[in-house]
Amino acid sequence: MNHDEETVDAEVVADIVPVRRPGSAVAVVAQEEEPDPDAWLPPEAEEDVRAGIPKSTERAYNTDMRLFAEWCTVAGRRSMPAAQQSVTAYMSYLKRTPRERTKVPYSPSSMRRILAAIRAAHRAAGLQPPDTMGANKVIRGYEAELSNAKDPRAKPRKATPADRDVLEDALGHLDRATFPGKRDAALMLLGHAIASRGSELVPLDWPSSFTMQPDGGMVVKVYRVKRKMWQDVTVPLDPDPALCAVRAVQDLVAALEGVGRGQGPLFLRTGPHGEIAPEMTRGGKPIGDPAGRMTSEAASDVVDRSVRRTGRAGVWRSHSLRRGFVKSSRQSKVDIVRIGRHGGWGDKSKALIGYVDEDDAAGEMNPLTQIGKAAAGGGEEQG
Repeated sequence: MNHDEETVDAEVVADIVPVRRPGSAVAVVAQEEEPDPDAWLPPEAEEDVRAGIPKSTERAYNTDMRLFAEWCTVAGRRSMPAAQQSVTAYMSYLKRTPRERTKVPYSPSSMRRILAAIRAAHRAAGLQPPDTMGANKVIRGYEAELSNAKDPRAKPRKATPADRDVLEDALGHLDRATFPGKRDAALMLLGHAIASRGSELVPLDWPSSFTMQPDGGMVVKVYRVKRKMWQDVTVPLDPDPALCAVRAVQDLVAALEGVGRGQGPLFLRTGPHGEIAPEMTRGGKPIGDPAGRMTSEAASDVVDRSVRRTGRAGVWRSHSLRRGFVKSSRQSKVDIVRIGRHGGWGDKSKALIGYVDEDDAAGEMNPLTQIGKAAAGGGEEQG
């Protein structure tokens, strides 16, 4: 899961997770107060609500709650309904316990996600979420400790922007005569061109998501997951054929048509030997999209693998393409409002402002650089 802008607000999810009335498949746990007789949903409404929750979000929170329940079992505590002291103790345990995979404890941002997942699980079960004041104090103290130690975990882990220069370098290491090379080039160039998240890029289908234009460009129909809205994004031909998203998509489509896949998912998984949309199984059971569509995680793997071939350091994820679009645009002096509207940000988006502030901190866009230039220019005129 991408823990950058794509990290969703678990409290929002918690508010909409349905609770069924007693007697249905999932019974509400008894409360001290008289339950609201209308606090239930029929099965079809529950399905509709869950359809609006990203699968990656649901998986992440299910995992977080499962690990909390396992810790409670070992600690001799109750996970549902959890006491506030149990949640506080769990946060203290997480800050002190290295994870098996990373060999370091969770970051504060991950701990906040876990805390939100615990609250979400309580709401889903019809329970009052535990008080988290003590748990949040643990996290704030942990942030201060990491900050004083100059530990990078004190800051949220953000994707490194993959701007036009990064893409040009990465594409130079791809074999674009092969299907994987064509796919990876199209994925990165199109992701940058439409400023997409991975979860917005992998659902694209050919030809239904695309409308080719008389001038050679194309319009891409993108579902902006954060704003829950469709957007038509115009992508013109690029003067540099090697960096042209339109041409890269056309090359990929031609390769797909050559193997009888002229319709359907644009970005398909490949096997270790370049097999297109190979069947995947686990424990003898099929897994993955049956049509072979890539996952958002696989899209991030493509970006990470492609950029790391260049030797560039950074956190390379599918979200790097979205952030890279902002950086490329600012380097070209594009107005922030136009950047936001092209990329599907709201006009008052704090996320976009944050990207711009980071990218403008150095170089020509730094306010002090501009002030210095203006002052120098004024001095020459006076002399």
